Amino acid sequence: MWMSKIISREKLRVFPSLATAFLLITSFMLPVFAVDYLRPNDFDKESWSKVVDYLEYVDVYAASHGKPRPPAGARANLFMTYVNYSGVQMLYAGLSNITMGLGAFSLTLPIQTFMMHYKTENRGRDIVTASSYIMLLAYNETEATIFPDSPDKKDILYASFSIGFDLSSLISTDKPALNTRTAIIPLTHPETNRWEWGMTYNNLTAIWWRVNIAPDNSSYQSIPAAVSVYEELTFTYDLIFDLDDNTAKIKSNYKIGRMTDLWVLETGRSLPIIVHYNSSGCYRLNESKYSDESIHQFLNGNDISMSMVLFQASAILDHVTESKVEGQNVMDNELIVSNEKITTFAEDSEKVSEVDFGSNNSYTLHDYTSGTSTTHRAVARTAEKNGFAKNPIFKIHTFLMSYIPMAIAHMDEPLYEQAKNKLLDMTYADYFYIISYPTYNGFTIEHDPIYTFYVTPTTTAGSNFGGLIVITAITGIIIAATVIILRRKGPKKPS
Repeated sequence: MWMSKIISREKLRVFPSLATAFLLITSFMLPVFAVDYLRPNDFDKESWSKVVDYLEYVDVYAASHGKPRPPAGARANLFMTYVNYSGVQMLYAGLSNITMGLGAFSLTLPIQTFMMHYKTENRGRDIVTASSYIMLLAYNETEATIFPDSPDKKDILYASFSIGFDLSSLISTDKPALNTRTAIIPLTHPETNRWEWGMTYNNLTAIWWRVNIAPDNSSYQSIPAAVSVYEELTFTYDLIFDLDDNTAKIKSNYKIGRMTDLWVLETGRSLPIIVHYNSSGCYRLNESKYSDESIHQFLNGNDISMSMVLFQASAILDHVTESKVEGQNVMDNELIVSNEKITTFAEDSEKVSEVDFGSNNSYTLHDYTSGTSTTHRAVARTAEKNGFAKNPIFKIHTFLMSYIPMAIAHMDEPLYEQAKNKLLDMTYADYFYIISYPTYNGFTIEHDPIYTFYVTPTTTAGSNFGGLIVITAITGIIIAATVIILRRKGPKKPS
């Protein structure tokens, strides 16, 4: 197994760990700073997109209201898009990078969330939903696996989190730069009832940690297992309104780029060494060839597959929601849903939204070595949420989310009070789900599940975002803090 090649804790006394090495090169980290502000009247517009420093708004509001403030120097640069159309408000946020107030130390984490506010189709109730991507999860199935072709608590799992700083000092100058960069795909409006946007993480450099997703032992090993580089991780979104059918749909497309490089620790000798796999073979760090085994042969030979982990949340004013597949509740339930739709209802059975896996339950695999593309079956299943939500590896996710309720505690709208925890705390998610891609070999994967929202459309743009909507929490901070920021810094001059 792959983990037999990974360095043990005892041998760390002889050989420095990857974790220690990473801490030595923080001076090379280059955060990307926000380029724009959000203003209250932005939410009266039909649509926009911009990059902002979210934690700046939190800090300004917290300072003026005597609330706990983020660490000094903390930043969270988000690419945000907004569509306000036919009584529906959609707010998207994609994280570019985040600092924790540790000087130049920044992380580029591909966290993606889109939130919807609308009135339900049949009873006109206010509802807020949130759909969030949180990580790539590589896996190696064991003989004890519970769900074939899907990562579960009996398998060997590796959380893959990207890092936004330059690790080039650890390797020769002619090797690939280990530095993730982000690029936005601006919001466009190609048709009357349609908007498109997205975000790409180029040269996605990721540390892999061994994780356990059993709810009673949700944990991770602090010693990294490997470092990998993907050509890209791209998220694109297509928001389509069907006013005759009373629906708004988001077609999400996920593209996991080809893995070009992989560094692992070989422990078969008396002194462990780091070896580097690429398309031409396996090398020591001194560039001497270790074997002819390529990165694709290594991943295939060790049965490494790839998956994505996401979660869904929703809140209806004065009501509770439940999500089902064929009558079975999926919250904290592990069910294969590859050919199904997960439908969310109010407690009186009013249908409010659904995620459709069956409409496109296959993915395209682009084989770099042969230049061919093949189609394979994707496997989707729900998961016990505490296996992820309680895992301390998500500290940065919860760090960012924890400031949102604090910063808008002054708002007492009933929907906000009901929604603030459910949408922003993973432990309150309606359900977690995993989309797995069993045939992998490190090649490029493309896949696109569909989200449907059952709405009451109007003939005018949606209401102002600043009051009840709180699509929720982010805009409360923006509206409360923007005036203070503009007074302090003055308005931006037109370019």
